[in-house]
Amino acid sequence: MKTLLINFILIFLLFGFVSCDRPECNNENSIFENNMPDSKIYKDELVKQLNTIDQSKLTYWLKKYDDQNGKESLYFNVQGDGLCAVLNLTIYNDWNKLENVREKKGVGRRGAEFTNLQFDIIKDSLSTEFVYKTFDGIID
Repeated sequence: MKTLLINFILIFLLFGFVSCDRPECNNENSIFENNMPDSKIYKDELVKQLNTIDQSKLTYWLKKYDDQNGKESLYFNVQGDGLCAVLNLTIYNDWNKLENVREKKGVGRRGAEFTNLQFDIIKDSLSTEFVYKTFDGIID
């Protein structure tokens, strides 16, 4: 009886972990495959792709928090409507609704889906940035 209960708990936990993960996506874009998400060429390609797809079909899943020389950013897996990429989202002074994510450096929210993530795109000849604005909710 005890073994059956332990097996049931293990199966329940396994399904619980699997159900919280993002759907699998396959990247077929060589620019995304051969460049880093924080490179200009990667970001420019992501801008191009975002302009050609239905953005309402996109989902955003927190990948990690990063702080490089005081410049904080969040990385999101972004996927849907044929897109499978990583979004490097810069956050300046406005951590509106993300205070807990910042405080814990993303721990506890990795893998969570952020609904209706909104950002500005700032692009010039030297750099391309995705700058955080807001989001509606978090599905953990």
